[in-house]
Formats: sequence, structure tokens, C-alpha cells
Amino acid sequence: EVQLVESGGGLVQPGGSLKLSCTASGFTFATAIMSWVRQAPGKGLEWVSDISPTSRNIYYADSVKGRFTISRDNARNTVYLELNDLKTEDTAMYYCAKVTYYRNADPPQRGQGTQVTVSS
Repeated sequence: EVQLVESGGGLVQPGGSLKLSCTASGFTFATAIMSWVRQAPGKGLEWVSDISPTSRNIYYADSVKGRFTISRDNARNTVYLELNDLKTEDTAMYYCAKVTYYRNADPPQRGQGTQVTVSS
């Protein structure tokens, strides 16, 4: 059974930073494409970023490019998302997901999420 557990969310002021973590189990993490998606209040899911199994291929949505950084540690079965220069529009529930193709905005296999709130 695929299990994904996110952590690291919280309340931060505009311009601040957070680092989200997602620990995976129940599948071969080192061969999986991993993804982060988010859902803002009252809106649908938005794809944020993907990372290939070896970290060779990384993709970002235009809305976060240059501010967010995705990474992974295959030895720890963990994928990270570093959020910098946060804006109020980044407020959302952030989910990590195991995906089979890139830029999937509605991945079925995702965790329970971690809340990021950007507010002064």
C-alpha cells in the first residue's frame, strides 16, 4: 500500500521560507517520479513540481519557478519542497504524490497534505 506522509507546513509571513518533507513507503521510492501539488481554499488542485527518480529531470509550474526547489533523498525515501519568497497566493494545502507521468494536476496517490499559510 502506498503511504505518503507530509510535514513541515505552518504559518509564515510574506517573503518567508518553509521546507516541506514527504516520507514514502509501500513502493520502490527510488524508481518513482515524485510530485508536489497544492490546493488553495476554494480552488482545484494545482500542479507545483516534479522530480524524476535520479533527480535528473525537474519541472516547476511557472507560478513557483525561481522560488521553490524540489529535491529527494532516495536513501531516506523522502522528497522535499523548499519554499522561498512566499506570497499570500501560495497559501494552500500541499500534497506530495507518486505519479506515472509529469505535470499531473490530479494524482490519485497522494498524502494527507500539510497546510501552508502565508499571512502578515
